[in-house]
Amino acid sequence: MRSNYKKLGGYIKEVDIRNDSLDISFLRGISSIYKSFMISKANTIGVDFSDYKIVRNGQFAFNPNTARMGDKIPIALNDGETCIVSKIYPVFEITDTKQLLSEYLMMWFRRPEFDRYARFKSHGSAREIFGWEEMCDVEFPITSIEKQIEIVGEYQTIVNRMHLNDQLNQKLSEAAQAIYKHWFVDFEFPITKEYATAIYRLELQSKPYKSSGGEMVYCEILKQQIPKEWESGSLDNIADLIDGDRGNNYPSQEALLSDGYCLFLNTGNVTKNGFEFTSNTFISKERDNLMRKGKIERGDVILTTRGTVGHTAYYNNQIEYDHVRINSGMIIVRAKKQNCSSLFIYFVLKSKAMQNSIESFMSGSAQQHLPIRDLKKIPILIPKKRTIDGFVNICQSLQNHLDLVNKEGIILANFRDILLKKMSKI
Repeated sequence: MRSNYKKLGGYIKEVDIRNDSLDISFLRGISSIYKSFMISKANTIGVDFSDYKIVRNGQFAFNPNTARMGDKIPIALNDGETCIVSKIYPVFEITDTKQLLSEYLMMWFRRPEFDRYARFKSHGSAREIFGWEEMCDVEFPITSIEKQIEIVGEYQTIVNRMHLNDQLNQKLSEAAQAIYKHWFVDFEFPITKEYATAIYRLELQSKPYKSSGGEMVYCEILKQQIPKEWESGSLDNIADLIDGDRGNNYPSQEALLSDGYCLFLNTGNVTKNGFEFTSNTFISKERDNLMRKGKIERGDVILTTRGTVGHTAYYNNQIEYDHVRINSGMIIVRAKKQNCSSLFIYFVLKSKAMQNSIESFMSGSAQQHLPIRDLKKIPILIPKKRTIDGFVNICQSLQNHLDLVNKEGIILANFRDILLKKMSKI
């Protein structure tokens, strides 16, 4: 152990205060992906909260059961309201904040090296446990409190900028979704010159279609009124649905690399907000050449079909990875260029109607999934190409801005990861 490395047990103590009086009902789980407290998904009907543990501001909690937790250990620092967590979660606090900052320690817990260490030190046959004693044996670098403040300040500057970008992304996405709804749900897309001329009402050009008297017809398949000349169909009418290579060349866990030629997408890379590149795995060029299917092209849309089904991401020109393959838990949705746009397909998949349909078509008990054959059964509305093109012309600028923000987010994430790596060299 290097001289500046100390065992964590000398700086923390376990805290075990139960919710005996039931004063606190703010139940939280812990996200292994984001290492933060989150709204609990557990069924709490009829549950007695008196034995749950209280976590106050500045205290930590972690899930000691590392089995089936993926590559990241669920641990979080409470920087907000007092909450309660499961009684199996160890809760602890720093004994002297003049020697160790909680934010500095949390940075150490966010390092992938800590996750690998915790998985390696986990023990047990029925369950793999990384418990309190193992936590106390964690070795980490202690530097002066002034240096800790400096490092935490640099880290929070990056993270705060990333949060601002997330908020901007949310607003841009909401704006684009609002336009999609206005055009393809409310049917208030602008009337084209061709349509206005065809009905001898040139004064209606650029007016909203439905409220201006645009002709509607009933669609039996969709069970609703739709604009005349529009059609119903399925996703495979406008796109090719491509799954990953599931043959002998599919990479084993041992074949996955922390860096390499081709990014191999995992479930953590495709979220409800698009791509997330904080936990990446790669395959070699040789492995990539062996695989027959699942290579992504610019402009493709990715849809998760196993586990967290329905997450969608758009692989655009701003993403830095030139070689990307999907794993078996997702598919590529590739627009048939002659009659559609990948950006339009992206918004179709993100629409509330499609997400509701995906949820209704999911199957499986242990792990939900959506086979391609079932995805093809979901009926969709297929507008006229001129309307799709008009929508894309408007939303492309929004998407370009969003792509630039995402690109900056990737750069910031790299800076953040570099800072976390430097902690071991202090």
